[in-house]
Formats: sequence, structure tokens, C-alpha cells
Amino acid sequence: MTVSGVQLQEYLAGLDYPISREDLVRWGQENGAPTEVLQMLRALPPEQFDDPAELTDALNTLA
Repeated sequence: MTVSGVQLQEYLAGLDYPISREDLVRWGQENGAPTEVLQMLRALPPEQFDDPAELTDALNTLA
């Protein structure tokens, strides 16, 4: 199963930026994200994301 951008948005809706990778993973866990989504979030660089576009760019580098 691959994770679509729509699915990611569903699990990450309501985020407050800036946000760190660790907080993204925690948010995904609290919102019932499947293991594949959590693995993608954990694979992100350990940095802070200032807005949704920056997060999307980082996620696109994983594909």
C-alpha cells in the first residue's frame, strides 16, 4: 500500500506550524495513522517544518 497525499493530509489535518519531526510522528500516532504513514514521518529529516509547503517538499523527497 502506498500513501497518497490525500491520505497524509487526512492524518495531518489541523497541525500547528512550525512543527518538528517528532511532533509530526506523535500527531500521526494520536490521529490513528497507519504504520506506513508513521514510517514516512519518521524518515523525514530531523528538522522543523515552518509551513505545509515545506513539509510537502520534504515528503516528496522520500518518494
